[in-house]
This record gives sequence, C-alpha cells and structure tokens, in this order.
Amino acid sequence: MVRAMLAKIFSAAVWGVEALGVEVEVNNTWGDYDTKVVGLPDAAVRESCHRVYTALQNSGFKNPLGRTTINLAPADIRKEGPSFDLPMALGLLAATGQMEAPGLERYLVVGELALSGEVRQVRGVLPIALEARRQGRTALLVPRANAAEAALVRELAIVPVDNLRQAVDILSGLVPAPEFVPAAGAAAEAEDPSDLDFAEVKGQESAKRAIEVAVAGGHNLLMIGPPGSGKSMLAKRIPSIFPPLDLDEAIEATKIHSVAGLLPAGQPVVRRRPFRAPHHTISDIGLVGGTATPSPGEVSLSHHGVLFLDELPEFKRTALEVLRQPLEDGHVTISRAAGTMTFPARFMLVAAMNPTPTGGFGDAQRGKCTPAQVQRYLNKISGPLLDRIDLHIEVPALKHETLLQGHASAEPSAAIRARVVAARETQRQRFAASKRKIGCNAQMGSRELKQHCALEEGPRELLRMALDDLKLSARAYDRILKVARTVADLNGVEAIGEAEIAEAVQFRSLDRQIWG
Repeated sequence: MVRAMLAKIFSAAVWGVEALGVEVEVNNTWGDYDTKVVGLPDAAVRESCHRVYTALQNSGFKNPLGRTTINLAPADIRKEGPSFDLPMALGLLAATGQMEAPGLERYLVVGELALSGEVRQVRGVLPIALEARRQGRTALLVPRANAAEAALVRELAIVPVDNLRQAVDILSGLVPAPEFVPAAGAAAEAEDPSDLDFAEVKGQESAKRAIEVAVAGGHNLLMIGPPGSGKSMLAKRIPSIFPPLDLDEAIEATKIHSVAGLLPAGQPVVRRRPFRAPHHTISDIGLVGGTATPSPGEVSLSHHGVLFLDELPEFKRTALEVLRQPLEDGHVTISRAAGTMTFPARFMLVAAMNPTPTGGFGDAQRGKCTPAQVQRYLNKISGPLLDRIDLHIEVPALKHETLLQGHASAEPSAAIRARVVAARETQRQRFAASKRKIGCNAQMGSRELKQHCALEEGPRELLRMALDDLKLSARAYDRILKVARTVADLNGVEAIGEAEIAEAVQFRSLDRQIWG
C-alpha cells in the first residue's frame, strides 16, 4: 500500500515592493529517498533543503523518508531568498504526521532557519503583511526581529517566534499564540528630530529662501556655486524643514527600505524622510534600480524624501538621463528577463555643481578654462533635465565678514518648518477633492494648473515678457506657475500676483545666464 500525505502552508514572495501569495505544497510518499523543490526557485531556495533538514534534526524532529516534493505555487513567479525555510519545514512536519495544526489556513508564514532551528529575520515583511491582510489571513507568523515592522499593518495578528520548535507548538495549539504588541511611542508619526539645523548656516539668505520655497511645494532645486560656498551644508539640512511623514508615507517608505534590506536594527519603520546622496560614480542601475531581478535604486530609496546629487556634471550623462522618467512621472519602470516592475520614486531632487570646471563664477574664473572646456563641462547636463528642475539658484562664496559673525541672526529650522507645514496644509486642503492623488504643488497637472494658477492681466503680462526674454520652454512655463503658486501659499495669499511671478521667474534665470 502506498502512503502519500499532502500538506499546504501559505507564504508570500516579494515582487518589486509588493508581495505575492505563495502556496508551499509538500507531498511525502514511499519511494527512493529524494527531495525536489519545484516552482521556479532560485539557488537560495533550492539550497534551503539542507538548512531545513538540519534544523529539523536539531529541533528534535525526524527528517522525512521516501520521496518528497515541495512545490512553490504559482510556478511562473520566481521565488528568491531564504524566507521560505520556515513554511517548508512546517509543511514537511505536517506531511509526515509530526505536527497537527487544524487552524493552519488562517496563518501566513515567513522566516529563515538557522541550522540550530532558530528563526532569523527576513526582508520585505511589511509588504508581506499587507498581502496577508489582502488575502484574508488573520495571523502572520514571523521572526521576532520582524514583528515590530509587521505590526504596522492593522487588523492582522502578528505572532513572533524565536525557533522552529516554538512555531510548531503554537500551530499545534500546545501553547497560546503570543500576539505581538508594539512598544509605546513606536508609531510612525513620532518622527525623530534632525540633528542638523539651518541656524548653523551663516549668510546665504537668498539660498535659504529658495530652499524654503522648494520644500514647501515639493520642487526640484539646483544650486550653483564655487567650492566651499556651503551647497552641501545647505542640502544636508533640507530634511530638517520637511513636514513629518504621515502614516501612509511612512509605510510606503518602509516597504521600499524593507525590500532593500536597509531598515536599521531596532527601527521597524522609517521615521525620518529619506536623504540619499549617492557618489557621482554610481551606475545607471544603481540610480534607478535593476540587476537581473529588479530591486529599488536610489530614486526609489528617496521616495517621500530627498535625492541629493553633489557635483552634478561629474555623474555619467546616461545616469542623469534616466532620471527624466521618475522626475516626470513619480515612478520608475524596469524591465528585465524576470519581469517588469514599477517602483515608486516621488522624491525631491536637490543637485549642486560648480559653474565652471575650475569652480568659480565670472569671466576671471572662466578665463582659467578654455571655452571648449567650459562648454564640455556644462553640456554634461541636458536641456530636458534642466527643464525638470524648477529652481536654479546661485550660492556665492561668503565674505569674510559673514564668516566671522556669530549665529545670533540665523533663523532656526523650526521656524522655517512651521511656514512650510502651513503652506503644505494649504495645498492639502486645495487638492483634497481632486481625483488624482496630489500631495503638493509640484505634482499638479495641466488641469490643476488651469484651475489653481489663473493669472490676472498684470502678472500674465510680466510672465509673457519673462518667457520672451529668457526663451523658456513650455515645460519651464508650467514650472514657473507651480513655483509662483507655492510662493503665494507661503505669502498667505490666494491670487498669484506680480511679486509671486517675479520671484518664481528669478529662480529660472540663472541657468540661462550660465548655459546661454
């Protein structure tokens, strides 16, 4: 008589920044001793049999005899990583009659096994928890190190486990399931304050004003100035004036960092807005994401935060050109042999550069380089990319008198942040009834521009003259209107007047002076 036992455990695989449900089917029958893992597993999943069998032995269980088939369904989605170790082990125990778990269908299970049977942390638990809730599972069995991250998902019982034996006892009903309770103060809204402050920056008042406008409306910013003028110092303090992450934004940012394996130990949720500053030697794939199986790049890791590109012309031109899609659409789509994935990339681009290869402004500085050298340096940044940057500002070298003065007159980040938060609240109320999900002025489309950026005769004539003088593109026209709308919000006025148009236009004039 042939004995055949089939068990099914529910798990999930990370796909991009989302998760897909996976059924781990384990069948054990008489026959020659053999174990096969099917369902498009990668090398790490195929190797998991050795870890699982050793963990079973060291946890006091018996390895299965005969022929064993482990199927990861659906079979057309590639399964990666060690997160299937725990569901495979539990499936083997159920298929060989070593575990009775009548309520197994309510659980979704993930976890890596050590050889000792300890359950280790895995990546992407937050999107997996969201998938468990979508499937209608009522409980998620996870490594204890992932429990706080998974607990961000409400209406789902989080059951943390330390080892395989404990997981079996819980599923068998031998011990009650210890539902995880997040620690007090772990909510995403409780953002950690930044330790950098604009009060530490001497001078550069016009640059600070431009940064305030950029953050208030979510606009992209380019700072041009000689070395040592404070461009990097200003950029690093931009997160200190951002509005705090709300819960939805924190979950979106946490999903990306969880999938990338970048959540710091003991921090289950992204509390600060991301600030990413990749080196100029970064590749195209490193910037937008990729590899054989697409993974998030720097533009996605900057989602709801800042992507800072220092020494902008030193980046490869091909790397800069791939920024055009995420800057325009707020997401990036990557196609590989493994499939096509779309990653969110709604970030604020902040770039810094020198005006010439030698670093200085003016004819005297330009005279140190040949015209061909200067032109070659500037041509590394294309016109279409410049058009997608709303504000272009000069950050001049500080005078000695400014450097020697104290900090008494410098405005702190808290004061700037209060104005930014007020302007963002105005925008939130303005776009609350919109069918599109618009978070700030920079995300307005043509319909919103027509509705919220109508100009009277005086401001319209001023803008027309500016467009003629500066020979700006249609995209630049739209961005001037968006910036003017933000300036009006900061000024507390509803109508966009000549003062708002004039300030917005001055933020677009510097690139024409330098690039001609």
